[in-house]
Amino acid sequence: MTGFMHYALLAFAGGEAGGPLDVNPGLIIWTTITFVILLFLLKKFAWKPILTSLNDRESFIKNSLEKAENAQKEAEELLKQNQANLAKAEEEAQKVINQGREYAETLKNQILDESKREAKKMIEDATAEIQQKNLEAFNNLKAEIADIAVNAAEKIIRENLDADKQKKLVEKYIQDISKN
Repeated sequence: MTGFMHYALLAFAGGEAGGPLDVNPGLIIWTTITFVILLFLLKKFAWKPILTSLNDRESFIKNSLEKAENAQKEAEELLKQNQANLAKAEEEAQKVINQGREYAETLKNQILDESKREAKKMIEDATAEIQQKNLEAFNNLKAEIADIAVNAAEKIIRENLDADKQKKLVEKYIQDISKN
């Protein structure tokens, strides 16, 4: 608007003919007609493609935004699902760990019980073997003592029954008989 008023002032101000600020009414009319024709041609041929292009661009942007929102929602759902799966996996892992601990505890108790039973059996077997060995040793000792006693008795008897002593005994016996 300011530019139009500027030209109007210049047109009525008058000036030197042929100067850069000289207003030519014919030029103004032709410029206006050319502008209107250009505007008509632009509206006839370029306006619809430009509007169509802008509408297409607008719909493309809307679709892209909708797709982005849908993708974001899907990503959020996937994130929630992944978190749920992770929580479930952690729960399963904890369950497996607890089962492993229970199994290990049960196995430890079984091994301890079996070890105690085996130790008790080994002690009983050892005790029985010791008693058996003691009995055998006692019997062997008795046999040896008996042998030693027999040998000692035999030695004593042999010592007591040597030839000189026997002669003396016989002579003494004969003397006793003769006295009677």
